[in-house]
Amino acid sequence: MPIIEFTAGKLTKEVKEKLITQLTDISVEITGIPKHLFFITINEKPDEDIAVGGVSVQKIKEELNNQK
Repeated sequence: MPIIEFTAGKLTKEVKEKLITQLTDISVEITGIPKHLFFITINEKPDEDIAVGGVSVQKIKEELNNQK
């Protein structure tokens, strides 16, 4: 029973459906494990809970918007 966990910021329903389908399909192709045995979890995190280089994604987005 393979489990694939995908963590990201806010995602649309369409993006989540595509992730579920494509992550499952490529994993089956690579491993040969039957599709019905895969579990996929999508964990959405708010921008203030994700950081890159010590700076929250929320602040990075704010800075990028201010540069426009």
